[in-house]
Amino acid sequence: MTAPARAITTPTVAARRPGWPRFKRILRTVALYGLLLLLSSFILLPISWMVTAALKPDTAPVFTFPPDWFPTEHFRLETFSEALFNPLNPYILYAFNSFLLCAVNIVGAVISNSLIAYPFARLRFRGREKMFGLLIATMLLPAPVLLLPQFLIFNELGWYGADLPGIGTYASYLPLVVPSFLGNAFFIFLLRQYMRTIPKELDEAARVDGASHLQIYRHIILPLTAPVLVVVAVFTFLGTWNDFFGPVIYILDPQRYPVATALATEVTKVGTKWNIVMAANLVAIIPPLVIYFLSQKRLIGGIASVGIRG
Repeated sequence: MTAPARAITTPTVAARRPGWPRFKRILRTVALYGLLLLLSSFILLPISWMVTAALKPDTAPVFTFPPDWFPTEHFRLETFSEALFNPLNPYILYAFNSFLLCAVNIVGAVISNSLIAYPFARLRFRGREKMFGLLIATMLLPAPVLLLPQFLIFNELGWYGADLPGIGTYASYLPLVVPSFLGNAFFIFLLRQYMRTIPKELDEAARVDGASHLQIYRHIILPLTAPVLVVVAVFTFLGTWNDFFGPVIYILDPQRYPVATALATEVTKVGTKWNIVMAANLVAIIPPLVIYFLSQKRLIGGIASVGIRG
């Protein structure tokens, strides 16, 4: 009696090489990150040139051909301290002015926009949708169209180049900070869309406990809208930090310039020390980068949640 013949099976390619799929994934990831690094190098190349120019002494040429993309000869770190503490152009003072404007505008934007968005999202009243539609329609107006009317209003109020007792020429900041306390259509839209996703049962439970609308807004709505409030704060910071036209129009005292305006006006002068300007530029881009990296998780989560739920 013969033994039954065994079925002969041929091992597949995947069985012979079990690590091949994993190797393909690793190879694809390495190629992807290599491509991203190559593309990002083109973006970082101007920053590398700025670092090279900032490290040069006053006598060294900055604009050369071919450009010096990487610091190889000069490493003068004293340029950064000269840029920050130069008595004629103290960029540390300009940075303080920018931080002051950003802080006041962030407070105004967070408070005013959340207060305006709350009734549009949580309350029912006659004409709510029409008023909200009118608010959204104001986003169609380009910013340059509003420059002249705003200037005329602030000039009539006496805020143009103002110099008041106690705060001096810092009073000229009023046209730059007061509008942030009056709301922004885009931020109101973001906050309203996010607030509508919060269950109404929370409001009803709070009303049963005797809470007023202001208490509901303060203790329930604001904590739950923290991700979008971070979006509002970061966008306000970036817009204020990089603002150029507003300070140029309303601030007459150069000592009250924010850092963006001070850098722009320095470039127009005769005999500009480009190593100082480049050092000040490098210092000026640090705060936005720090703000972005510290708030990156909440910033992306806030925008994504508005897009998905709203």
